[in-house]
Amino acid sequence: MAISIPETMISSSDGPRPIPLIGMGTATLREGGDRVKAGIIEAIKVGYRHFDTATLYQTEKALGEAIKEALRLGLIKSREELFITTKLWCNSAEGHLVLPAIKQSLRNLGLEYIDLYLIHWPVTLKQEELQIPIPKECIFPINIKDVWKAMEECQNLGLTKSIGVSNFSPNKIQEILSFAKIPPAINQVEMNPLWQQKKLNEFCKKNGILLTGYSPLGAFGNAWGHNRVMECDVLKDIANSRGKTVAQVSLRWIYEQGVSFVVKSFNTERMKQNLDIFNWSLTEEELIKISQIPQQKHTYLSLMVAESNDVVAEIDAELSFQ
Repeated sequence: MAISIPETMISSSDGPRPIPLIGMGTATLREGGDRVKAGIIEAIKVGYRHFDTATLYQTEKALGEAIKEALRLGLIKSREELFITTKLWCNSAEGHLVLPAIKQSLRNLGLEYIDLYLIHWPVTLKQEELQIPIPKECIFPINIKDVWKAMEECQNLGLTKSIGVSNFSPNKIQEILSFAKIPPAINQVEMNPLWQQKKLNEFCKKNGILLTGYSPLGAFGNAWGHNRVMECDVLKDIANSRGKTVAQVSLRWIYEQGVSFVVKSFNTERMKQNLDIFNWSLTEEELIKISQIPQQKHTYLSLMVAESNDVVAEIDAELSFQ
């Protein structure tokens, strides 16, 4: 039996709309398109209804194929049962390139609209093809006013129900709020017990923006990930005393921060475990112990570039405050 995932409301072109508080991410370097497709279908069977992709991940087509297959199999009755997020990659982060980019994502997904479209990073890349690591001479400051105006046009045209940002600091969001006709609905950032984002979460809540956490387990097992969350002694002790996994303790902690988050596993049992966090809660003592864990950010933009420059350094510095 599929698990029912709690929802919260975000702003959209149709007024407040629900978003599942747990989504399934599709960023992967190890899994091919067929494995991603199969994993998404399994996730739908388990109960996931929010799926997160991006131009950078190159999994939009696999997700689109999985949606079609889920409809064919009767796992869902309509596309409207799913919440689909994708992201604008930085080489299209210019005002005149945003509309073509979202239309290409829609073609990849085989959809008429997406539920949420995010600016992936607050930077512009002068390169046509996806290239990682990014040469420093390709990285430039983003003209956020022009790009956000184009994002608003995407929502006004019905190509996306909501718009938002990813990896944005309070300073960058405040700049958008100073001129936006449609404020960001979401800011998606790294968040886990070892990088708790307390100040950013508080800022977003004050401005009606939902914080969404990625790498909630440190992206353990991925080339860009780390094992600091899964090997944290505080989390291990709590997990052992409660008969839970470290992953469940970490995800329950994030859930109790009043945010949404995106997990990624193509293992069916782990998919189920990641959803088994709603019928119990952490004690005040456990929450205090977690709040005292030394903080260490991991997902810097500089991890994706061949060599840092002033633009990268500024973004990393802004995202490194707690």
